[in-house]
Amino acid sequence: MVLFDDEVELDEPALWVRHGAPPVMKRPHRHDDLELNLVHAGRLEYLFGGSSLRVEAGEVALFWGGTPHQLVDPGATPTDVSWVHIPLPRVLSWALPTEHVAVLLHARPVVVPATALVRDVAALFAAWHHDVLDGGYDAVVMLEAHAFVRRVLADVTPDGPEHGPTTAPAPVPQTGAAGRATAMAQFVAEHYRSPITATDVARAVHLSPSHAMTLFKRVVGTTVGTYIARCRVAEAQRLLITSDRTTAEIAHAAGFTAQSSFYETFRQVCGIAPGDYRRSFR
Repeated sequence: MVLFDDEVELDEPALWVRHGAPPVMKRPHRHDDLELNLVHAGRLEYLFGGSSLRVEAGEVALFWGGTPHQLVDPGATPTDVSWVHIPLPRVLSWALPTEHVAVLLHARPVVVPATALVRDVAALFAAWHHDVLDGGYDAVVMLEAHAFVRRVLADVTPDGPEHGPTTAPAPVPQTGAAGRATAMAQFVAEHYRSPITATDVARAVHLSPSHAMTLFKRVVGTTVGTYIARCRVAEAQRLLITSDRTTAEIAHAAGFTAQSSFYETFRQVCGIAPGDYRRSFR
């Protein structure tokens, strides 16, 4: 499933592998896959759940695509990347340690040097790309991907809600249109569980509400209200998968003030009701 603004694209969960230049992303998107990025050359610049994140050449990034994320222009340097999407239901069927599932479903990616993993990560990703395109080898690729994900997570020690990537996100600039839009997204990511408003978001970057909303829409490609809703739905998804809380408790924990708005927003974003979403992972 891939979301662009208020449109939902529902596809059969499947292994997906791609190699080449980063796609143009005019707005944040989200999907129910585990995503692996290997940067061969250049770098990736992400706006990820409100934080700025850079993945350099020779690094591997691992994250759940349910958190709204957006690739931004890394500059003139040509970038070459391998991408792998693994359906989340398959990942959860691997019976990973609970602490590793918590890391995967957290709102921050894990970023590690490729040299810390296997001898030739680039060759491994190239083999996956060939095998998936050639057809008939998805099961083999999935087994190897399972082992690879466990290797990435082997040295990750979660330390609660503040656990982050193995490399720190780049500092968020506070000046210029892009910097202020990023700062607003970061404010949303830190406060969406509270009943924040567009005025609160604008005040965080010392702009008038009308100016802030126009700037955010122009830079990020979506409204502040939609971005807040996406963050809340992503948190609700995480809690539906990893906890036994009731939907009412989850709605409150994710920042929704009314059960009706939770159900309406969740169905709009995910295409199904919260209870059906939970059952699809059990």
